[in-house]
Amino acid sequence: MSLKRVPLHQKTHANLNVKIDRSYAHVRGQHLIPVVIHEFAQVCIEYPIVFVKNEQNGRFRAVAMTGVVPGENLYVGEEWRAPYIPASVTHFPLSLIPDAQNKDQVLVAIIEGSDLLSRELGEALFDERGNNTPYLEQRKKKMIQYLESEQVTFSFLQMLADLNVLAHRSLTLNIEGNPLKLEGVYMVDESKLNELDDSKFIDLRKRGLLTPIYSHLCSLAQVNRLTLMKAKR
Repeated sequence: MSLKRVPLHQKTHANLNVKIDRSYAHVRGQHLIPVVIHEFAQVCIEYPIVFVKNEQNGRFRAVAMTGVVPGENLYVGEEWRAPYIPASVTHFPLSLIPDAQNKDQVLVAIIEGSDLLSRELGEALFDERGNNTPYLEQRKKKMIQYLESEQVTFSFLQMLADLNVLAHRSLTLNIEGNPLKLEGVYMVDESKLNELDDSKFIDLRKRGLLTPIYSHLCSLAQVNRLTLMKAKR
């Protein structure tokens, strides 16, 4: 069955449950996973955090590297291979979409055709009266929090771009003696960061943005983890 994202409706989807999937197989083919600023401190312990640029609109996005080649996620197995799972991974098969009737509002959507949907197993989305279950309310709350954090992250990255501290970089990895070059990622240039005048640097500190910057820089050491994981494949 093909996958289709549609608005969640208490009548159409009255008897649907969401099954728990510890493997998160839906991101098996993604080597870059979106992350937001409020999870940098947790992400940096497990994954490299880099930035990618949308060439159409110039907007930067923060991503966690979960693989070293496109189409391969080294963390997907019978269970996810790390203690911390990026928040964006956990939303599936639910998501948020704009409300066509009110542009200032969002609706919960569901991925019809997902094998995580069941009429017998898992967590119910609606109760017998058609009301949202506590499970659905909790999932919705987390997705809204993520959406808000995503906007903060976009603003944070735009600020770094405006300060000219983001630099295009290539990563060269050594996989069992074979060089592998990763293109198209951006990182904070630490020398440019340190060259900022005092007022700009202090402004970053007052805004609480130095912590995510240094979380990003520290996370780059996790590239070695990916190299070892790839070598064991």
